[in-house]
Amino acid sequence: MQYSQITAKVIEVSKKAGAFIREQRKTFDPAKIEYKGLNDLVSYVDKTAEQIIVAGLEEILPEAGFITEEKTKTKIGERFNWIIDPLDGTTNFIHGLPVFSVSIALKEYDELVSGVVYEVNQDECFYASKGSPAYLNGNEIKVSNNPTVATSLLATGFPYYDFTKQAAYINLFTELMKNSHGLRRMGSAAVDLAYTACGRFEAFYEYNLNAWDVAAGILIVKQAGGDVANFSGGDEVIDTRELVATNGKITVELLDYIQKYFK
Repeated sequence: MQYSQITAKVIEVSKKAGAFIREQRKTFDPAKIEYKGLNDLVSYVDKTAEQIIVAGLEEILPEAGFITEEKTKTKIGERFNWIIDPLDGTTNFIHGLPVFSVSIALKEYDELVSGVVYEVNQDECFYASKGSPAYLNGNEIKVSNNPTVATSLLATGFPYYDFTKQAAYINLFTELMKNSHGLRRMGSAAVDLAYTACGRFEAFYEYNLNAWDVAAGILIVKQAGGDVANFSGGDEVIDTRELVATNGKITVELLDYIQKYFK
């Protein structure tokens, strides 16, 4: 099966999970939330959505393993592994803020080959496959051509449990706020990456992210013509848990800002 064919099937699975999430939002009771850690929220919606996704993906590639946020499936595959965040933006969902998404990526050995980010509220499906362009609801997307940080709209995320680098992060935020068109904090890293891929943001940066937060979005940004690096400018972002995704035009300049505070 070709990567693009796999991606088409993943889109169907993501939309099925998205429909469940959308329906649950209408009647969700915040009293049903659980805590995995400090400010790390989860609910039955995350877990059930993940089960829906796993069941659908098992039909596509029965031999594949799973790296999942909610650990409903933990088998590791030899060649293929799905990387899944069933509800990226759980805190937004719980509080009724309409920015959350389903994120599904497929890794073949160490290479990302398929990625889907489905933003549930706007019914926007961003996706890409190895060797293909990136798309939004069937239309090809590209990163923006904006050449400077000064004329860019940037996205970031804030730490919610590890505050050891908080001072440096706030100082960086302050400097970028003064030297750009502004910063946005959407609350879903997958959405931030998708929006970077289609040119709504010129860049997104954050640290302490997990593989399931970013795997699909990384591939989509790259296939849309963007750059992805860690805070040192290196290629490894998942193990370092540092991510800078840009339109490729402001990469060096943005890294200069970041490296003033994160050495």
